[in-house]
Amino acid sequence: MSDTAATPLVQFLTTKAERSLSTIGRTTQLAAAVLTYSVVDTVRGRLPIIELLTQTWTLLKVTALPALLMAIPIGAEVSVQVGGLMGQVGANSLAGAASGLGVISQGAPMATGLLMSGAAASAVASDLGSRTIREETDAMRVMGIDPVERLVMPRFLAMVLISPILCTVIISAGVFAGLFIAVSVNGLVPGSFWQSLGAFATVTDVVFAIAKAMAFAAIVVLVASLRGLEAKGGPRGVADAVNASVVLSVVAIFITNLLFTQFQSMFFPNQVS
Repeated sequence: MSDTAATPLVQFLTTKAERSLSTIGRTTQLAAAVLTYSVVDTVRGRLPIIELLTQTWTLLKVTALPALLMAIPIGAEVSVQVGGLMGQVGANSLAGAASGLGVISQGAPMATGLLMSGAAASAVASDLGSRTIREETDAMRVMGIDPVERLVMPRFLAMVLISPILCTVIISAGVFAGLFIAVSVNGLVPGSFWQSLGAFATVTDVVFAIAKAMAFAAIVVLVASLRGLEAKGGPRGVADAVNASVVLSVVAIFITNLLFTQFQSMFFPNQVS
């Protein structure tokens, strides 16, 4: 490749890298501001409880039923795949541990994160984007009100609060769906399922699953809020903000899940309890 042809490519990659670093920097600043407002307003007793409860209920309404509907096929599919493999190697007694750990360690937190990135992130980005397009956020700044404190912080706290609920719902529904498939299809004794699951699954696995879900929730709401507050160009800009928030959230969730999984594998390896 000649130097003339390589120059535009280098410039393109440099520009993309600079824009990516700039976006990461703005997201970090937004996260710092949200955490600061959360602590300061809580200490001063100025936390908007009504707004927080309203946002919690709104986000829970758009995610609770889809979480349940996602959990059942996830648990059933894992149980079918694991049950068939365990049957071939003659280890049916370990089907409960394999399918249960699959749901708890990976299926439930990932389903929670993807659900929030699809449903909740869309709601947050569209709401904040519409306010930005209508110049409501500019009007708030003129009146001395920080949109991050007034709009982003309640949504951040609400998303973090509902994430353990969604993760717990998915874990429960997924494990029971796996139990139903293991008993009805693979002929496994229910006691054997619970015994193997209890022998391998620990409280640490559940704690890491909930921690993943809360980290995913924080990432989703920060990305969606940043895109919503930076929306421009009318309704088309709001649509672009929603699409970008969903795509970026999904990518960030997969990277974060990899880091969490690697950390857990290194310092908290699975073992028979």
